[in-house]
Amino acid sequence: MNPSLRKAGAWLRRRAENVAAGLLAVMFAAFMVQIVFRYLFNFPIGWSSELSVITWLWLVLWGAAFVVKESEEIRFDLIHGAAGRRTRLVIGVITGVSIVALYAASLPATLDYVSFMKVEKTSYLKIRFDYLYSIYVIFAVAVIVRYLWILSHLLRGKEPEAPDSTSVSSGL
Repeated sequence: MNPSLRKAGAWLRRRAENVAAGLLAVMFAAFMVQIVFRYLFNFPIGWSSELSVITWLWLVLWGAAFVVKESEEIRFDLIHGAAGRRTRLVIGVITGVSIVALYAASLPATLDYVSFMKVEKTSYLKIRFDYLYSIYVIFAVAVIVRYLWILSHLLRGKEPEAPDSTSVSSGL
């Protein structure tokens, strides 16, 4: 791969991690505000709970789309790990084609639903639901692109790097 493309990809990955860290910080702050107001002032506030849920939703889908590497995903790979190289390639191609086909088939209905939800807003923060749910469209497109990339490697006979189950890592 071109070194400048690799460098740009690493920069984008770090920015995606920055966004995830920001979402986590906002979620934590909203959670702490909620605790203080509920238990210290005996005055529960709804917006902090709503903000916590929204940032959690965005954090999970953003992280799955842009931060978590393929080798870091949790899998049950007893059959895959015990199979030979050729069988693993076939399993990978079948899995990749299935994922791309299912997400691509669901994308038009997803776009329709998300755009339809512009008529509704959240209770406290008054955020339109189409903005709130747009992260799922981003996630679905990212999954399709990721698996097309993986498929391109599998069809050329390159297996993705197998995770080392004997080492523990924070992903760094």
